[in-house]
Amino acid sequence: MPPVDIQRLIAPRSIALIGAGAWTDAVAVGNAAIGYSGTLWRVHPTRASTATTTYYRSIADLPGIPDAAFVAVPKQEAPGVAAALAAKGAGGFVCFTAGFSETGTEAGHRLTEDLIGSAGALAFFGPNCYGFVNFFDQVAMMPDQIVGSPIDRGVAVICQSGTIALTLMFNHRSLPIGCLFTVGNQSRLAVEDLIEILCKDARVTAFGLYLEGIKDPERFARAAELARAAGKPIAVIKSGRTAAAARTAHSHTGALAGADEVFDAFCRQAGIARCDTLGTLCETLKLFHTGGPLAGRKVLVMGASGGDMAMTADVSRDMELDFAPLEPARAASLQEVLTDRVTIANPFDIHTYLWFDPPALKRVFSEVLHSGYDAVGFMLDSPPEGKADSAAYDAVIDVFIEAARGAPTRAALIASLPETISPAVRQRCFDGGVVPLQGQREALEALSLAGGIGIAWRSNAPVQLQLPPNTQSASQIRSLGEHEGKSALAEFGVRTPRGKLVPARDAAAAAQALGFPVVIKASGAHLEHKTEVGGVALNIRTLAEAQAAADRMSQLSDTVLVEEMLNDGVVEILIGVIVDPQFGQVLVLGGGGVLAELMSDSDSLLPPWTRESIGSALQRLSVGTLLKGYRGKPVGDVDALIDTVVGVARYAETNLATLVELDVNPVIVRPVGKGAVAVDTMIRLKRFS
Repeated sequence: MPPVDIQRLIAPRSIALIGAGAWTDAVAVGNAAIGYSGTLWRVHPTRASTATTTYYRSIADLPGIPDAAFVAVPKQEAPGVAAALAAKGAGGFVCFTAGFSETGTEAGHRLTEDLIGSAGALAFFGPNCYGFVNFFDQVAMMPDQIVGSPIDRGVAVICQSGTIALTLMFNHRSLPIGCLFTVGNQSRLAVEDLIEILCKDARVTAFGLYLEGIKDPERFARAAELARAAGKPIAVIKSGRTAAAARTAHSHTGALAGADEVFDAFCRQAGIARCDTLGTLCETLKLFHTGGPLAGRKVLVMGASGGDMAMTADVSRDMELDFAPLEPARAASLQEVLTDRVTIANPFDIHTYLWFDPPALKRVFSEVLHSGYDAVGFMLDSPPEGKADSAAYDAVIDVFIEAARGAPTRAALIASLPETISPAVRQRCFDGGVVPLQGQREALEALSLAGGIGIAWRSNAPVQLQLPPNTQSASQIRSLGEHEGKSALAEFGVRTPRGKLVPARDAAAAAQALGFPVVIKASGAHLEHKTEVGGVALNIRTLAEAQAAADRMSQLSDTVLVEEMLNDGVVEILIGVIVDPQFGQVLVLGGGGVLAELMSDSDSLLPPWTRESIGSALQRLSVGTLLKGYRGKPVGDVDALIDTVVGVARYAETNLATLVELDVNPVIVRPVGKGAVAVDTMIRLKRFS
């Protein structure tokens, strides 16, 4: 848990700047620029005092107790400084000094442990940390230029990169930043600590994060839920989308569910907007700041250019925005105003016939803003301020802002280019309750993300991570043979084919007793991918075929599994569970069969695994279309498939301590009323000594 006196550190009434002149001088300049009104002390062992600045030789010499300190000393001295601050009764510090655990060396890790031990209970950021800026309370603990003004309400930005933090602070997007933190190595204070603390601050409207890793996934999940409960949405950029998962996967499931897919699943379920670019992060945060998440993704975008509207449709083709048409009554009312010269559509080219008729233009805007959309965007790019006459553009924007007052939908002014909406117009929009969005793609992505968060907040249960107990190391990992794995899953309600495990020499007799056609498979824990080594024979219809197949497979295994052959499948589905090193057990659903990895059609789910969340995941799959009946094919038994997934999930939960990975592939989904059958399994378990 975060230290109880964290407020002394982030909103200090007294600050000590300790160490290197250039860096601490920059912090002093930043505090002067932001209007810090508290006490500022300087500490340096040799620097001479001046007529305006006194330099104290040590922390012990300070005339008072600092609430916060900025530490820029040689790395070997940092633990001693931390100890001195703790002895003085300080509130905490920023450790700007680098050369600790981020080096990856044994010496760096030892130095980090020394720093943590010397700090005692003190809150601190870092080491290797660029500091923070608190615009709410006018405090700058960052050795760089401070850009921004004190505000009463705004977003909290938390970054694991000092450069990214500066970039966001330097934005030209009117993003209202209330406080901006960098966390360095997170040796004491981490991202999740700050979310928990700032959830209680009524001035914070939303959170923007730049992450390179998560220190404590369980705490992070709890912090995300606290933010959700407080009505403060989170938008995040997490680097590493293209990094390979740091583990070896034996199953199709493991290949499909890399670390990035798991984080995506976490964000989707927790109701966190995952952004790809800083531009989209800024625009999403502006939407959040002006009213929280959208209720959904039903949007209308209008403008005075057919080209803009065509581009809107094209740019958003890979998003989940719902450009639903206007209801007939609304469309008819608009047609009266716009005449037959304008086609009523969505995206909506309103042309410029009413450009200089404010009452008529306001009626158009009002009709659309009262048409049941979650958001309405008006796209307009204005000429550069000071270089052209923007009066006609400003007048139309003012009409839109006026029409938006009191409207039941969220209104946005969208500029195709980030720079074609001036600071003055952006401020007028904010003042009028309209969010100014800059950049066509970033704006559309922000609308889609904000709508997705609103849906998730209404629909999704809080994420409940299932992490294996970290009690002891496994002496080895064993794979269950297919027959053993199926028997284990059957105890949890997973239906498997009728079959029998027999010596290879008895395969023909077993097939005849079972009834043709049959499937014959080589059996053994060493055969994880039987198809690839010729260990599966399908659609066996005679005694001779059965014996010939068994004879071939006897080179792979002394025993074979003879099972009924199912020929009425509607679709093949993969069900799997992997254990992510950070987020624990993850359920994976996808298109099944031998092409599972090639298709890359999968969806990952974190617990709790409910029938509703499983059903939604199946609908997101491309092969989900086949379950509904496709081109005259039967409708699949979806209820039975969900029963099967629930059974697999229950097995995974029950075996939390030992399960390494599980692959049920394929599950053959039969027509409605005939069930779903798991025809192959691969289960790997830890074995403890």
